[in-house]
Amino acid sequence: MNESFHVTLIFAAYKDMGSAKYVLFTVVFLIYLASLLVSFSILLLIYLDISLHKPMFIFLFVLIVNGLIGSTAVWPQVMLLLLTEVNTTSYEGCLFQFFLMGSYGGCNYTVLTVMAYDRFVSIFQPLQYHTIMTPQKVKQLSFAAYFVPAAFLLGQVCLTTQISLCQYTIHKIFCDNFSIFSLSCADNISHVSNVYGIFLLIGFGVLPVFLIFLSYLKIVLVTLNASRNARKKAIETCTPHLIIFINFSLVTFFTIIYNRISDYVPGGLNVFVSINYVLIPPLMHPVIYGWKNKEIQRSLSKIWRKAIFAVSESVPRIDKSSKVIT
Repeated sequence: MNESFHVTLIFAAYKDMGSAKYVLFTVVFLIYLASLLVSFSILLLIYLDISLHKPMFIFLFVLIVNGLIGSTAVWPQVMLLLLTEVNTTSYEGCLFQFFLMGSYGGCNYTVLTVMAYDRFVSIFQPLQYHTIMTPQKVKQLSFAAYFVPAAFLLGQVCLTTQISLCQYTIHKIFCDNFSIFSLSCADNISHVSNVYGIFLLIGFGVLPVFLIFLSYLKIVLVTLNASRNARKKAIETCTPHLIIFINFSLVTFFTIIYNRISDYVPGGLNVFVSINYVLIPPLMHPVIYGWKNKEIQRSLSKIWRKAIFAVSESVPRIDKSSKVIT
């Protein structure tokens, strides 16, 4: 059994915050709360409105759920550590958080790739769209988009458990693969683990980015020669997905670069990078789709009208024909 199990790890990032930790708690709490409210609103909307039971919105449903899992794996613990003097975690808990965080990142890219494929089919094969994107296929793609990255990440966690720790201080505000490996003994890191990590980065990072880029390149080339209405429809359909993809790719790229140069940058940047990676995207995804997608806007408008009508009907009305006797 690995001797590293049942040890306590220390989060050093919390010690030097001082009174700034209460400001950070307020920011995290408000953004996390907003993320929960917006996410559950969109999820409920998709669930209740039959007109939104389409592949694009089912994939959006999976994307939002994944965002909730990723943010909930981190921020409740972070807020608790900010309010208490206890800045420690167990090694097992750190590994579990790393698994959820890795699954969150990998699933984001696989779902975005599946969504790009859905948009690609709808634009290039509109007449065969419903034949290709059958309910059964949508279920299979949704299942694979989430559980395939999680299964491969579980393999990475198993390999990580084989390393021995020579340090016990984490310089981030939560656990991830890089922070755990930075604690290991230099001569104890397995080559298998390194190769497997590179495989995961290529399979669930580089490859999805390449496929999405290729699909949008083809879409752009086709829409340049399309009619004005067709071009407008393609832009309306693809813009929310494209904004989300670019945002998450930039955040991921910035996080990877930061992990390589973290010893040479101010500690406060650590918090900024962490918030951008796992707090902002889960809020942005439902907000962007709610703001940009006309079908969701129509569905929201319909529900608001029904709610207002129900309230107005429940308000008692005064009979103007009745006379007041004095």
